[in-house]
Amino acid sequence: MSEQQIPVDPALPVPEPEPLAEPQPEPELLAEPQPEPELLAEPVPEPEAATPTEPPASAEPPASAMPAEPTEPPVPTVKDRRVLRAVLRWTAALAVFVVAGASTAYGITRMERTDLPGLATRPDGRWVYPRIVHPPLPAGRPAPFADRNAANIHYADLRKLVLPAPKGAKADPALAGDHGWAKPTVFLAEYASKDDQDALQGELTDHGLRHIAARGWTMPDGTRTRIYLLQFGTGLIAGEVQQDEFTGYNDPRLALRGAAANAMDESYPTDATADGNALVEEYAEKQPYGAEQVRQAYISSGDVIALVVQSRPGGAKEIPFQQTVVLQQQLLG
Repeated sequence: MSEQQIPVDPALPVPEPEPLAEPQPEPELLAEPQPEPELLAEPVPEPEAATPTEPPASAEPPASAMPAEPTEPPVPTVKDRRVLRAVLRWTAALAVFVVAGASTAYGITRMERTDLPGLATRPDGRWVYPRIVHPPLPAGRPAPFADRNAANIHYADLRKLVLPAPKGAKADPALAGDHGWAKPTVFLAEYASKDDQDALQGELTDHGLRHIAARGWTMPDGTRTRIYLLQFGTGLIAGEVQQDEFTGYNDPRLALRGAAANAMDESYPTDATADGNALVEEYAEKQPYGAEQVRQAYISSGDVIALVVQSRPGGAKEIPFQQTVVLQQQLLG
């Protein structure tokens, strides 16, 4: 069909042409692009050539691309952290046990058995004595049993060789006078018979008795202790006096006051009767005894003879007596 020409009236005003509007896309063009949902639903895989050059985290870079500095260690997972914390806790606990065990072992080696809970023995009645310390010797003088001391003389102060009183003891004033020295009459008064006292005094004088040191005390339970140290010129003389005047085979040669019947004390440990430098003879009053029981021991050590006497109403206990005798023996050794 051909176009028709519309006649224009010259008398009518000619309208100005409207400015051309921006060309609008045709409806067909708006509907042309592929719908968005289809792009999201099925993404077109990119070609391998378009993959980024940076390698994945799991892939190992080539040796030439390895950094000079060491790479950071991989971050542990939650499970790995739990295991690590458990290992650290057990390691710390083990270190604490090792240190505590070592300290305990050291502490145990420095403690007495009676100081350890669970290992402490039952109280056996022993007394608490001060630390036993040997008195100093005069300058140039040897010990009583040194090789160059053939006479076995105790050159230390005899009064300092008397065993000190234990804790809780009350000093005996009769043996504390004259600065620790005792007169022969005080020592002789320990024996029951006046005839024995006179005969013994003559023997002591004839054998050259030099000194008598003494100490006595009473414990809260009523146990009375008296210790006498008799010093002679040599160990040989002291040994003769002990054998001839004081000790017999089964009983003492002289009876003490209050001890009617004495016999060898079978309860005294055999291994404590001699230590190579001292000889101990111990006796105990047998039943029936009077108001109190008497125990006695003679210690022969070099030029010194020691007499240890303990008495107590109802019976003198074995342990304090043995303890006192052994400590006095050690102090003279």
